[in-house]
Amino acid sequence: MRTLLVLTGQPSLAAALQSVLDPLKFQLIVKEEGAEAELLLARGAIDATILDVALTDTRAIHLIQQIKGFAPGCPILVYAESKQWDWEEDAYLLGVEHVLAKPVRGKLLNHLLSRLFDGSDPVPLATGRASMQAIESGPFRSPVDPVRALEALRRVSGVLTHSRDSTAVLKQFLLLLREIIGVNRAIIFLRKPAGVLNESPLSADDRWLRSACAIGIDQTVLQHFALSLGAGIGGHLHRQGRILQAASREASANRDIAKEFQLLGAQVAIPILDRESLLGVAVFDERLTGEPFANEELSLIFHMLEEVGLAIRNSWLHDQVLGNHAMIADILGHLGSACVVVGHNLAALHANSSAQQLFLPDRPGRAFEFSALPQALGSLVFTTIKTGVGVPPFKLQLPHTPDSHFRAVITPFRTQSTPGSNAALLVVEDITEHERAAQLDIEAANLRMVTSMAEHLAHEIGNSLVPLSTHQQLLRDSIGDPEFQESLSGALANGVKRISRLANQMLFLARDWKGDFPDSVQMSDLIVEAFHEAHTLQPGHKLAQLNFANPELAKWKISGDYKALRHAFSEIMLNALQANPDDPNVEVRLAENAGGERQLDVEVRDSGKGFSQESAQRGPEPFYSTRTVGLGLGLTVSRKIIESHRGRIEIASHTGERGIVRVSLPIPN
Repeated sequence: MRTLLVLTGQPSLAAALQSVLDPLKFQLIVKEEGAEAELLLARGAIDATILDVALTDTRAIHLIQQIKGFAPGCPILVYAESKQWDWEEDAYLLGVEHVLAKPVRGKLLNHLLSRLFDGSDPVPLATGRASMQAIESGPFRSPVDPVRALEALRRVSGVLTHSRDSTAVLKQFLLLLREIIGVNRAIIFLRKPAGVLNESPLSADDRWLRSACAIGIDQTVLQHFALSLGAGIGGHLHRQGRILQAASREASANRDIAKEFQLLGAQVAIPILDRESLLGVAVFDERLTGEPFANEELSLIFHMLEEVGLAIRNSWLHDQVLGNHAMIADILGHLGSACVVVGHNLAALHANSSAQQLFLPDRPGRAFEFSALPQALGSLVFTTIKTGVGVPPFKLQLPHTPDSHFRAVITPFRTQSTPGSNAALLVVEDITEHERAAQLDIEAANLRMVTSMAEHLAHEIGNSLVPLSTHQQLLRDSIGDPEFQESLSGALANGVKRISRLANQMLFLARDWKGDFPDSVQMSDLIVEAFHEAHTLQPGHKLAQLNFANPELAKWKISGDYKALRHAFSEIMLNALQANPDDPNVEVRLAENAGGERQLDVEVRDSGKGFSQESAQRGPEPFYSTRTVGLGLGLTVSRKIIESHRGRIEIASHTGERGIVRVSLPIPN
């Protein structure tokens, strides 16, 4: 990695250079003219200088001469607004490599820099003679035993793991270090912490360490400087995890490491670990007196920085928790539903604005308390916290808003270490508009049902009245004809039966059964009477037969409305008789179902071809019929009556076989 010193007073040029140069190959230090730039050049830490000047100004020529005086071998590239050959010629004579016109052209600049650096053989940089001599001659011993002082500092640093402000911890640590051992210059670089909703406190996608705290050096020098986890000091410590000194063979043999040591004016780099991973790097200069650190001192500083690393990790985790809490609070705050979080001690931990408006409409701005909840809701929340069992969604109405409808759900918050719940979340959603829309849908469906029923009733009654109307027209002329009298009697009987059946169907559909049935119904008598009632509705057909598959019918009795059940089975029997008019045989099977609740299963089999899949599914629907006559309400009425008696009706779909209708009714104990 090459270090470029950019001398400019225009931030736009620095931004343009950063946008076109690869940060893995070049790092920029942006400064104006001054002592700091001279110090960097004199130290030999700069690979090339990019100068932003006006060549027509005599100060530009003087500045080029100064740069060459501090760093004779440092290449210079000049950016100018406009170029004149005479001034440009003076710049080249002073040693400028290239004179470029603004704006910055990325391809041209990268090509010129590659020509400057590619193929060159980097020479290991000097790392400070005083440090080399001191390390070669053995560790430095001060009159006051620094090891004992550092031991005391290490004991004090144990409390740092409880700190929540990483910047304050680092600053205080460096100040204590300067006070005790007299460190001259120190910089701490840290990795980027992860954001919210992340399992690790470290950002996995960031591979740089940036300056977080420094003493003895201007922080602006480090504004555009960062250590990489892939190369240089940061990369070495990331791989090795141990102390690195500028005078070591590893540092001298690696140009990037040596260059970074010179640029920072440092002599030693110590990793900051949290006993699991690298969090940062601490870079130190020599003592204020120019003497190096002893190996024992560096070892103790390493262990102290490990304690600091734990403090930093805890600080980052604390920031993550705060960030997650703030995000969740913001989400709850923007929800349209009322959200209240209640702690284990029944303290309201959070209440969003919707909850304030719902439960405290007359006291805006007042702190939300658990007592603000209605008693019924408060009891459910209390039970959820104590038992750890949530309450599924339920509907409710609040006393102060009788015209509004709400749906509430209570969810417990629990941790793995506690058997119960630590808190409970109450969410109350206003469903008034939804309920109104549902009610409108029901009313619209009922209206469509009434319309369809009126159409079918008018059609069926009209069909029943046609024979009566015909005979009424012939009555005066044919009243004395015996054949006409017999025909009139049949028409009247059929019409009365059809209209009476329609009236009964309407009555049973409109009726609502509530509570238990005190009457005891003998199933054998009920089925026989239902069969005869159905047979009377089939005039003109062959004599039908009713067969019982099992003779022990007398023992089964159920509780119910005799008249209603007879009509239900009559409709089922009529459906069975109509399945095969040429051979109208009906077979009935009764059996006790002992699984779970005691039930009596009544199976009615006809002699037809069976129900198709569509007929089996849609048979109980209102007005569904496969015949050209009739209203299509027979099985609908049967299902209504059977279900009112806590039973069920089932139609088996077996095309090509006999039609089967099963009815299950509970048997009283």
